[in-house]
Amino acid sequence: MEKTFTISVFTENSVGMLNRITIIFTRRHLNIESITASESEIANVFRYTIVLKTTDEQVNKVIGQIEKLIEVLKAFVHEDDDIVHQEIALYKVKMNHASSNELEKVIRENYARILAIDPHYIVIEKTGHTTETQSLFDKLKSFGILEFARSGRVAVTKPMKELSQYLKEIN
Repeated sequence: MEKTFTISVFTENSVGMLNRITIIFTRRHLNIESITASESEIANVFRYTIVLKTTDEQVNKVIGQIEKLIEVLKAFVHEDDDIVHQEIALYKVKMNHASSNELEKVIRENYARILAIDPHYIVIEKTGHTTETQSLFDKLKSFGILEFARSGRVAVTKPMKELSQYLKEIN
């Protein structure tokens, strides 16, 4: 049965690393729902957070292949109950003074915030899970969305061994 998994991959910072990781998913015909890359809590170690829908068997095979890459320090797979996660979405909406009170009400009801106001548009920010950012998108359609962008998932794990502990065990 397919379910959503979040994979955290910790690597050395090297050119082409993202390509080497994503090609593993491509070869297995797995679609990546979202991907983010950032520094980690350890100097010179980068973190890739990858979300996909697949089976337990497939995700375990992918983790095994990822960990065979020389620059990969460690890869973890998590189900949604094992992590705390968020996304950020930005909405650029037409500025219409006639409906500004209604727009303000939608923003407040969805715990979003205004980042910029221009005579022609307003930029709104919403953090939350995909369902929350998508819900706000649907509500803002009637106001005229000029642009929309949503980040990939950013996640931290619930209690587990710290990456630094794994690195000590490797050495």
